[in-house]
Amino acid sequence: MKAGKKEHKLGMRASDTSEVLFDNCWMSADAMVGDEGQGFLNTLQVLDAGRIGIAALAVGLAQGAYEAALRYAKERRQFGQPLATFQAIQWKLADMATRIEAARLLTYRAAWLKDQGVTRTGRESSMAKLYSSEIAVRAAEESVEIFGGYGFMRDYPAEKFFRDAKLCTIGEGISEIQRLVIARQLLVR
Repeated sequence: MKAGKKEHKLGMRASDTSEVLFDNCWMSADAMVGDEGQGFLNTLQVLDAGRIGIAALAVGLAQGAYEAALRYAKERRQFGQPLATFQAIQWKLADMATRIEAARLLTYRAAWLKDQGVTRTGRESSMAKLYSSEIAVRAAEESVEIFGGYGFMRDYPAEKFFRDAKLCTIGEGISEIQRLVIARQLLVR
């Protein structure tokens, strides 16, 4: 086993991504992960846990984008006053903070259920992942807006949050897949 070609990504550049190449690789039966014949169920359980992880990552990215925008809004002056004194900026910050807190609580709930030993947390983990990842993208967009032209420059943190957040809506299943998982769970009840 060896690492293959390293991918050059839009965001999450601090985390290397590459192929894993197996050539003449043999594994003994005791190295099997999970139970024989249960691969699909095991995969769903791994996805449930992974979605909670992506949700947590998204909450952290959203929080970082928010905090950077908040600091900037307090420091940057326009027309003789801090940006934070303008109602439009205040509303953006208030909406960001509220949405991030809701995303955090959905993520905590899914993680708590997993910690309690609930084996199938598909609905809760998909809700947390869907909402948190979309909020991360939105918070990153708002951060870029608050930074204005500087939000597009590499010298400022907003552009990195903007690039990094998008992966959260893709990893462990795109938003549309999360909506399918949630809808199926709702319709079974």
